[in-house]
Amino acid sequence: MPHSDHVDYVHDGHLHREHDGHFDECEPEGHNEHGAHDHAHGDGCGHVAVPHADHVDYVHDGHRHAEHDGHYDEH
Repeated sequence: MPHSDHVDYVHDGHLHREHDGHFDECEPEGHNEHGAHDHAHGDGCGHVAVPHADHVDYVHDGHRHAEHDGHYDEH
């Protein structure tokens, strides 16, 4: 799946990206809240759902959004 300036591959609930001939986990560092979000993600929202660890991310404008405490985080 496209993610920012690279491509992630979903494998066993984790996201991996190719880097210097090997694959790294592609995980965010810290808490990156996505500001003004005008709709809710879920079944039928029109965005690709990607299983990720214990939740589902939604691909939105080249980023993965995950619901968290009443807002969405950038993943």
